[in-house]
Amino acid sequence: METLRERKKRRTREALLRAALELFTSRGYERTTVDEIAEAVDVSQRTFFRYFAGKEDVAFTVQEMTEAAFVAAVRARPPHEAPMEALRQAFLEGWEGIRETVESVVPVELYLRMYRTIESTPALLAAHLRRSAATEETLARLLAEREGVDVDTDPRPRLAVAVFGGVIRVSERQWSTSEDDGPEAVRTLTASYLDQLGSALTGHWRAA
Repeated sequence: METLRERKKRRTREALLRAALELFTSRGYERTTVDEIAEAVDVSQRTFFRYFAGKEDVAFTVQEMTEAAFVAAVRARPPHEAPMEALRQAFLEGWEGIRETVESVVPVELYLRMYRTIESTPALLAAHLRRSAATEETLARLLAEREGVDVDTDPRPRLAVAVFGGVIRVSERQWSTSEDDGPEAVRTLTASYLDQLGSALTGHWRAA
């Protein structure tokens, strides 16, 4: 059971996280300082650094939580599912769980606004790609373990994750430029692109 001290620390951390994302999305990541984030919650800069290593750390906190939830969802998929199916179902069936993970700390609407900020901020986009590569390596090793293959000699786990990750990035990029900013739009778009994956990789694209 959470103690009073633990509850206060959690609330302070969540308040700093929410304040940071609100400032990043309204004023811009580069124009927001740690002092301004701390001031928004009425705490010291020193208190901020007790919870976060810096601006990049707080900017990607919720994303790291969603990625961890997705990895856990893949790990929980039935062993009879093929790797790509396990990735697909972990995303589609685990969507509500991922959404609940976000809502446990910030509104989904704020999380989605932050994603658009990441896409439009070069420093954040570079960090996002770097962090995504690390998550993809974790997933590749997980798939290799599920299939009983050596990820360092068999290219298939990394290839499967690279293809799936590509679909996710295309979906997120398309969504980030669309007028539909609801969370279900992300899931619907991703499902549609996953359905087109086979023809995109093996079929002709010419109009009849």
